[in-house]
Amino acid sequence: MIIAGEASGDLHGAGLIRELKKLDSTIQIFGIGGDRMISAGMNAQYHIKQMAFLGFIEVLRHLPFITKVRKVLIKKIEDEKINTVVLIDYPGFNLNIAKKLHALGKKNIYYIAPQVWAWGTGRIKKIRQLVNKMLVVFPFEEELYKRENVNVEYVGHPLVESIENYSLMSKETLFSKLNLETSKEILLILPGSRKHEIRKIFPECIAAAEKLSKDFNLQTVVACAENIDEKIFRGLVSETNYKIVKGYTYDLLKHSRFGIIKSGTSTLEAGYFQLPFIVVYSTSFMTYWLGKKVVNISNIAMANILLKETVVDELIQKDANRINIYDKCAALLSDNGKYDSLRQKLGELKEKLGGLGASQKAAASIYALLNEA
Repeated sequence: MIIAGEASGDLHGAGLIRELKKLDSTIQIFGIGGDRMISAGMNAQYHIKQMAFLGFIEVLRHLPFITKVRKVLIKKIEDEKINTVVLIDYPGFNLNIAKKLHALGKKNIYYIAPQVWAWGTGRIKKIRQLVNKMLVVFPFEEELYKRENVNVEYVGHPLVESIENYSLMSKETLFSKLNLETSKEILLILPGSRKHEIRKIFPECIAAAEKLSKDFNLQTVVACAENIDEKIFRGLVSETNYKIVKGYTYDLLKHSRFGIIKSGTSTLEAGYFQLPFIVVYSTSFMTYWLGKKVVNISNIAMANILLKETVVDELIQKDANRINIYDKCAALLSDNGKYDSLRQKLGELKEKLGGLGASQKAAASIYALLNEA
């Protein structure tokens, strides 16, 4: 069984499934995933569309559903006599179910580790007790877990192979396919893959983008996650001078002038393409307040965390308003020196993410553990 709960987990889970199928074409895989994991050959008990909630308050609101999902998965594990479960990121749900699976004598493998370095190392003790093996995507995570005597292996970040194996369009082809104006560069908005985040973030982003587009001769494109109905955007704002696009995210990251991006995996993707951008994030007050109590890092964007400095501006909660978004973007768009300096600094991210082969290494490690007596 493989359990992912978000769009990025679906992407990485699909790569993992393909590599596992290469090792053993008869392997059967159950769990939670999205369209990519299902296409790769997973029998999904739930779709990630049903799991797109985040934060303490949102989780409490969905608690009856979460409890039901957990019961369904455990029954499936027992019915199918599944002995090994791969947990992909999504720590709130996955660490909880890991406890129940451990009690049942199942093997837990964690791929794309929980960010214990953000929460403090207290949770590492829990992971050491519940998880048979950690497959981590950053070198510093391997060092951290080794110090705490956790069985860990660094495999590299699967994002690298996702990008490198993707056939990018030329700028001309992309503009033609999406019917974009060739006389204007793209201002790209990536508002995330959860409805409640989009409702918080998008209206302020699009208001800033409208003014930026006019002042800097840009056209606004909104990259819509596969699990989101694009009608949500039209329902939030009366402004319609933007284009909504599903798919082609890597092409857009490659050929855009600037990005307004919700904190998450997208900040790594934008950094990989050396696209100058700012980070925005907003959630409920209570979720944010409680999060501040347990998180002990100064940055939220993975691009900044990996580079160990605030390279990209972060606008969080009330600071993520249209005025601040406009000002931060305009400061970079109007200064070629600052713009080019940011591009150059983002170029250092590639090295931090490792080379190709993360899914292959992870699959080999999982398959070996799967076949252990």
